[in-house]
Amino acid sequence: MNIKMILMSSAAALAAFTSAQAADAIVAAEPEPVEYVRVCDAYGSGYFYIPGTETCLKISGYIRFQVNAGPNASATTGNGTYVANDSDWDAYTRGQVQFTAKSDTEYGPLTGVIVLQTNADNSKSQASLLDSAYIDIAGFRAGLFYSWWDDGLSGETDDIGSKVTLHNSIRYQYEAENFYAGISVDELEDGYFSAGENPNNVGVAVGIGGKAGIFSYQITAGYDTDNEEGAVRAMGTVAVGPGTLGLAAIYSSGPNSYYQSAEWVVAAEYAIKATDKLKITPAAQYYGNYGIVAGDFDDNNDAWKVGVTVDYQIVDNLYAKATVNYFDSDKADDVTTGFFRLQRAF
Repeated sequence: MNIKMILMSSAAALAAFTSAQAADAIVAAEPEPVEYVRVCDAYGSGYFYIPGTETCLKISGYIRFQVNAGPNASATTGNGTYVANDSDWDAYTRGQVQFTAKSDTEYGPLTGVIVLQTNADNSKSQASLLDSAYIDIAGFRAGLFYSWWDDGLSGETDDIGSKVTLHNSIRYQYEAENFYAGISVDELEDGYFSAGENPNNVGVAVGIGGKAGIFSYQITAGYDTDNEEGAVRAMGTVAVGPGTLGLAAIYSSGPNSYYQSAEWVVAAEYAIKATDKLKITPAAQYYGNYGIVAGDFDDNNDAWKVGVTVDYQIVDNLYAKATVNYFDSDKADDVTTGFFRLQRAF
């Protein structure tokens, strides 16, 4: 009887110990469900929802390889500047990525854009820059972005834009289906300024444009408050035959940050759609009172420029561009320049 009691007591003690050990056992946690990226089709192709938010994000950009040719050829190294080369050719590579974020609000889509760019003349001579960064909502835009003066004709011959078109600005632009109109206040800190002045200009620009059937147009004007000079540009295109005819004209009251190449300019081009993949664009431009002498345009100097640009779509998202241009001024030797470019977009 004593032995039986001992065995039963031992079994009970073992069961209690086993239960205690089981209570302390480590149980592996169930894996949390994974939230896969969802496609956002509210703003066009390429957008996806940032996980855990209702903000849509698009990542795009391009890779460019370019060879410049001409006397003392130069390559872009960033910040809109060029580094001179004592050779007749120079190559550089650019990488650019753009992040575009959009979300719905009671005032319409809230947009944020960041564009990062790096230019490499070689393995050591490189420069990275913020190419754009701005906020856009209900027609208002604030930040670092390109002005309407950055627009031009489709070829690579025309010289009808500001030397510096990227500014810290505040802009309002009204947009309809085939029409837009806007006004912008620009900080012209790195624009043109007269000798003895400080580079701290402020400018006001306006832009109007739209389409009417086969015709498109744009009128851009800017007033540089520090130089107390302004410029106005009219530009239009119309489909004619197998291509598109483009015309532009500029008048500048004096050298200023919006236009300082010449007092007046006329430009023309004809973009021929040779095939679905090939476009050929011959172009010409005339400068009246070209260059700056003693702070004003040179009344004794005119210039002209002719050239041709060839664009070829190799495959989807990969194209080649080549251009050659001849420039002649009354007071300088004529010069021939050009470039060849390969670019892959994504």
